[in-house]
Amino acid sequence: MTAENKAFRKIDAGSLMRRMQTFIALIALLIVFSILSPNFLKGGSIIIMSKHVAINAILAIGMTFVVLTGGIDLSIGAITGLSGMIAGGLIYEGLVLSPLGVTVYFSVPMVILIAILLGVFVGFVNAVLITKFKVAPFIATLGTQFICRGAAMLRSEGKTFPNLVGKPELGNTGFPLLGAGTFAGIPFSIWIMIVLVAIAIYVSTKTPYGRYVYAVGGNEQAAKLSGIKVDRVKTIVYMISGGCAALVSLA
Repeated sequence: MTAENKAFRKIDAGSLMRRMQTFIALIALLIVFSILSPNFLKGGSIIIMSKHVAINAILAIGMTFVVLTGGIDLSIGAITGLSGMIAGGLIYEGLVLSPLGVTVYFSVPMVILIAILLGVFVGFVNAVLITKFKVAPFIATLGTQFICRGAAMLRSEGKTFPNLVGKPELGNTGFPLLGAGTFAGIPFSIWIMIVLVAIAIYVSTKTPYGRYVYAVGGNEQAAKLSGIKVDRVKTIVYMISGGCAALVSLA
């Protein structure tokens, strides 16, 4: 083996170690905690930890697309809160139509759809502020963050919704299954995370849109000159981020 090949292999090994440093740190933590607590790596503990990780992972999926374009979304936490308040209110109180003197109760699938569409809409508003009005992503999403927080507080009036079981006669039962239900012994939130991760990996690595996202983040001006609709790409990533944030409020 020549000296040049040895140097190349040394550089390649160093690069691999830098890429794997987070994974290596995770393994080290698992070893340490498993030694400190014998029950740490048992099935029940792993499922509980995975369920909590799933919430942040779903948020991270949407944020990853935003970051890949060189942006940032500070509103995801507030979107989660607002979507949760809307979904909870629709289950607990329904939609009160005061002028007509009636209250409309939606089925659980419809409540879920409304909550997700709300998150997507807020993401769209973020994108419009950033692409059309040229507001910096940090400022635009910070503003929508406070708006969503205020709207959530107005909707809830500072209270919580204590009972989201629904009523069979109203056709709105089944909502708690998302947060507390399981499939094959694994919580639904973990399954949702797995599905979204698979979709995100496929979209980012196997589709033209994924390449457009990387191109916009690498050099926005060059991407624009090459014919990529930069504003459209940014709009979609912020809508994805808002949708993921809303989905977390249901899990």
